[in-house]
Amino acid sequence: MAGVEQSIRVRNSCREGPNDRVSSGHQSTTEDAFSTIYPGSTFYIVMYNETVLKHYNNPRNVGEIEDADGVGIYMSDFCGDITKFWIKVSDGRIADATYRTQGCAASIACGSVLTEMVKGRTVDEALGITKDDIVEALNGLPEYKVHCSVLADDSLKDAIRDYLARNDLAVPQELVEKHERIRPLIDDMRRRGYILI
Repeated sequence: MAGVEQSIRVRNSCREGPNDRVSSGHQSTTEDAFSTIYPGSTFYIVMYNETVLKHYNNPRNVGEIEDADGVGIYMSDFCGDITKFWIKVSDGRIADATYRTQGCAASIACGSVLTEMVKGRTVDEALGITKDDIVEALNGLPEYKVHCSVLADDSLKDAIRDYLARNDLAVPQELVEKHERIRPLIDDMRRRGYILI
């Protein structure tokens, strides 16, 4: 039933919207169990459409490409989710794209759909993809989850930056600046053992 909203229960790993907190007069059994396992955490119900749930439950193109032409990683400064992208480029077109993410259902779905969107596109066409294109391909996201599409987009563009740099091609200054801004944070997180992908 396309377009039918479904809910999944998630821990507050990504800041959920204030109106999504379970607000019945009593705690549900699930909420009570959650509070026991995660004391001090807030229980939320997040609404995702069928397309998002399909990509979350069965993510496409997960993993790494051993001989990738470009690898990019980005971390959300909003929620701490991390996505890493690998791309293989042939004759100026993205022949393959894979990803891994440490994050919520929306981050997983955004990475999954983006790998499908970029395959077969030129590098320039892939650079033209926006967060709005990702959200549209998923038939929408809750507004407070749109930052997950930015994360997927930024990690893809970091992989493209890596590809361009490896091949001595011109790298857009915006990509260089984003990479230089996030790199120290990623390195610090990696040293502390927080990056598992």
